[in-house]
Amino acid sequence: MNTNKTVADYIIDIPDFPEPGIIFRDITGVLNDADGLRLAIDEMQAKLEGVEFDKIIGLESRGFLLGMPIAYNLGKPFVPIRKVGKLPRATIRKAYDLEYGTAEIEVHAEDIASGERVVIIDDLIATGGTINAAANIVEALGANVVCMVCLLELKGLNGRSVLEKYDVKTVVQYEGK
Repeated sequence: MNTNKTVADYIIDIPDFPEPGIIFRDITGVLNDADGLRLAIDEMQAKLEGVEFDKIIGLESRGFLLGMPIAYNLGKPFVPIRKVGKLPRATIRKAYDLEYGTAEIEVHAEDIASGERVVIIDDLIATGGTINAAANIVEALGANVVCMVCLLELKGLNGRSVLEKYDVKTVVQYEGK
């Protein structure tokens, strides 16, 4: 393992995508390098030291990629929150705003029990809409969000402002959008 690199060193900056003036932070550079992936998982998992929780919730789809190995390493159950229409059993769903419209996510209602302490994992905090919607679902089922861990944060989009009541931890922060 290359101990001189940070997670940020594996992230690929794509200028002017999806539109001029935006720098897209591509995490596939992290995922397709064994050292980068190990470093990302280890650093995200380290954010959970001392946090008491029962389950890890991962958001489709990159939250699955990052949350599942952490759940495995810590011996915790993993619960996927998916885009609407992907889950076969009874679900609870939440709509939320996107930059250009709305979206919905859902979880199997029986997969999260009242009183459980959960950690929500995703790749990115931008506006905070998706992870906040996930937290709303968890809370509607009577569980408690004890921590949110994301690989990246785009601070210029002020996602933390909608997540103020949560313990939010990120590995890499970018000042802009």
